[in-house]
Amino acid sequence: MKAIETTATINDQGQLLLDSPLAPTESRRVRVIVLIPEDDELDPDDTPTEVVLEGIRQGWHEAMTGQTYPISQLWDGIDAD
Repeated sequence: MKAIETTATINDQGQLLLDSPLAPTESRRVRVIVLIPEDDELDPDDTPTEVVLEGIRQGWHEAMTGQTYPISQLWDGIDAD
């Protein structure tokens, strides 16, 4: 059995709306396990998809327009103690 982890939203009708489509496969039945976090256990590392995509777009734009730094400069000012 193959596992795929993705995110989704449950709408008012109880249907799952996937944040992005799954990789194309032939039509088949699947098993679904839904993990619903409690209000007090929100994952601080679970960045919303829109925020992640905007960061990727910004990084791509900076790379394509030459707004980059040599990797040696990225360590300047970082205390290695």
